[in-house]
Amino acid sequence: MQFVPYLNFDGDAAEAMAFYAELFGGRIVYQSTFGEMPPMEGMPPLPEAAKGRLMHAHLQAGAQSIMASDTMPAMPGQADAACAGGYRKPQGMWVAIQVDGTAEGRRVFDGLARDGQVAMPFQATFWSAGFGMVTDRFGTPWMVNVPGAA
Repeated sequence: MQFVPYLNFDGDAAEAMAFYAELFGGRIVYQSTFGEMPPMEGMPPLPEAAKGRLMHAHLQAGAQSIMASDTMPAMPGQADAACAGGYRKPQGMWVAIQVDGTAEGRRVFDGLARDGQVAMPFQATFWSAGFGMVTDRFGTPWMVNVPGAA
């Protein structure tokens, strides 16, 4: 069993996934837009604004995965919440990363912090040689942790 974070974005999922692939040394193994979906019976036409948004992306970094999509804008005549339309910032969760060593922890944290918002600076704690909390420029909250006490 493996738990895979599935991140949502508001039109910048492709940019975010490319950034994560570079930062985490991974590769995007699948990426598709809403406009590339095959037509389905009974499905209303997609708004132009939705066609270039990512319907699904899968990033593989070693044995780990992150998946993502852009939210679908609300369809004409539907509430924002219908069909997962309308973006909402993540609440009540963090994506936690365990890294090998403080140098790697610092590199990952600094990359995520670039143009983001630091909640807790990367530093030694009573449980870790390096730990920090940051929300990146795409709105995703991360915890970077080096296992083992300082």
